[in-house]
Amino acid sequence: MADRSDGDGRTAGTVTGAAGAESTAELGRRVLRMRTERGFTQRQLAEPAYTAAYVSTLEAGKVRPSEAALRHLADRLDVSYEELTTGRSPHDATRLRAAVTDARRALATGAAEDAAGLFAEVRDEAERLGFAEERAAALLGLGDCALETGDLTVARDHFEAVERLLAGEPLPRRIPAIRGRAVAHLLAGELRYSCYLLESSIDELNASGLHDPYALLLLYTAAIAPYMDMGAHARAVRAAELALALAPSVDDPGLIARMHRGVARTLIAEGRTAEADASLAKAQELYEQLRIHTDLAHCHWMRGYVHAQDGNLERAERELRTARDMLASKRAALFTVQVEVELADVLRRRGRTAEAEALLLPLLARSPDAADASAPSGQDTASGEAGLTADRGAVHAGGAHRLLGLIADERGDAEAAEEHYCAALSLLERTGAAGDLADLCRLLGDLLRREGRLEAAMDAYRTGLGHRAAPGTTTLGPAPAEPPM
Repeated sequence: MADRSDGDGRTAGTVTGAAGAESTAELGRRVLRMRTERGFTQRQLAEPAYTAAYVSTLEAGKVRPSEAALRHLADRLDVSYEELTTGRSPHDATRLRAAVTDARRALATGAAEDAAGLFAEVRDEAERLGFAEERAAALLGLGDCALETGDLTVARDHFEAVERLLAGEPLPRRIPAIRGRAVAHLLAGELRYSCYLLESSIDELNASGLHDPYALLLLYTAAIAPYMDMGAHARAVRAAELALALAPSVDDPGLIARMHRGVARTLIAEGRTAEADASLAKAQELYEQLRIHTDLAHCHWMRGYVHAQDGNLERAERELRTARDMLASKRAALFTVQVEVELADVLRRRGRTAEAEALLLPLLARSPDAADASAPSGQDTASGEAGLTADRGAVHAGGAHRLLGLIADERGDAEAAEEHYCAALSLLERTGAAGDLADLCRLLGDLLRREGRLEAAMDAYRTGLGHRAAPGTTTLGPAPAEPPM
């Protein structure tokens, strides 16, 4: 029986050129594998339209079959045309999406390193099969895992890879990756750039008419933290108000819980601690229902901060210890040491300065000198966890030095206190954390004044007033446009 011709006049047995050799060879191997798995001979597969010789040549990768030939072979092999031509089963995408869900569950309930292994498997298989959406979901998961373990550079790389992969997609599809990158910059102490990423994305969404509630809620919720750290309280409050207005349009309990955590920060700043605790209780209930352990730990962390602000130090210590133990059990190294800084503050305020100092010193023991911004970061502390450095948890690193300065000041060691205050200033000036800088300048000014160094004290006070004058506004530019609600 002769080989059948294609509709454009080419025969089904046309010899391939160099450009198509690789794909043709891969297709031939796939046909051979599928035929042998089903126990067909070449003649059985070929009949009635083609010859055994043609199938033999095709399996050897020497011909590029026509669409008609491929559809005949797919029908004989009982597979879809897509599965035969691409190697992708219609069920592959479903299977990969289920694997992403399993990896997300592992991240929520287990250790980030374990979840990262699952995400990496999905990423590799999705890349092999050519599934861009599933590959992007796996890369996003890998970025979230890296955020949790404190590998901020790795996290940014993964999020940037997602943005490149989805470059041709509508902006709302890329927002989770942009939000992840902004959080990575926030944790690195790059507050201004974090705000820039979030605000420019909000403006782009609104300017293009893409008022996607989920995307906007992600962005506004993420913006609260850098706004608060920069002292831009009015913007943080407005972001919280807009997030609350968007929440009824979003059906994602995890995101709603994260929003309540952010809103609580603004309420704390306004002295509304009871409302803040109520907001955190809502978030905590959602996280418990969803069994999202890391975010649940963040709720305990924030509730500890609320109780500390309210003067209930015993309860604050209990909540912070719970948060630290939960985060440590999930090997969330960076978040663990950040909680330890706040726990040390509570211990100092309870008069247990030796315990506070013993908790703080290992966090900075192997950090580079605060004045050396080029020194390597992410070094291990004595406890084996990752430490705080100028480009990894800079705000909390500054907080640790501030607390050590207070402890040294209280015991009369002015030289050590000044050293820690100056180290904290160097760290926080890079971040733009205006409120913390103003308070730090006051502490340093008071110390210098007691030492009789009045001119230096005045300089410190002036610097603090400069930070207090217009917190969080000098580098942020106009506020982003607001969406139609």
